This record gives sequence, structure tokens and C-alpha cells, in this order.
Amino acid sequence: MTVIVLTNCPAGLRGFLTRWLLEISAGVFIGNPSARVHDVLWDEVRQYANQGRALLAHTTDNEQGFTFRTYDHAWHPVDHEGVTLIRRPNPNTPTSTLPTPSPPPKGWSRVAKRRRFGR
Repeated sequence: MTVIVLTNCPAGLRGFLTRWLLEISAGVFIGNPSARVHDVLWDEVRQYANQGRALLAHTTDNEQGFTFRTYDHAWHPVDHEGVTLIRRPNPNTPTSTLPTPSPPPKGWSRVAKRRRFGR
């Protein structure tokens, strides 16, 4: 079994994949081609995806029963003691190189002092 998921890819690539796989939803292709065919399909996807992203999952003879590959994806497969896991980006990591603003000074503001102490 082979599953290919495309995001933001050209329509021509989707049409190319429908020759061997069935499109069950927009950008989601499923089928049962041979290992050679799904390797060729993956090479074509990587070549023609442009700014899009792609994910390939297929059955194989390992502990999980499947493996997957990604192209231009923020999530990356990582082997952990023989099991393939997905490493997601840390959302707390700043994506830009802009300096972070300094925290406000501690203590009471003038307005808070007036409210609290009635001056």
C-alpha cells in the first residue's frame, strides 16, 4: 500500500499521479504499486513539487510495517532505536531573527499607585 499526500503542488503533478494511484481526496493519493514504481513516483514528486510539500508512506518489512518520506516538510522522520518517529518543530523557538522586546519594568506604575493609594 502506498499513500502520497501533496500540499500546494501543481495540478499537473496531481494528474501525473492519477495514472498509478487513486485520488481519494484533494491531494491524497492511494494505491498498491510495486516498490520500483513508488520510488519512481517519489522521484517525480520531488522534482515537480516546486514550492509544495509532499509526504510518502508505504508498507515495508520492518517492526512498524510501514515507512515514510517527506519533501520540504517542517516535520521530519527520525529513526529512534529502529522505530521511525516524526520530529515536529518546536513552537517556542522564534522563527525570526528580530530581537525580542524587553520585559516591562517591575514595580507599580503611576496609574496603579493612584488607584491603590488614592492620590
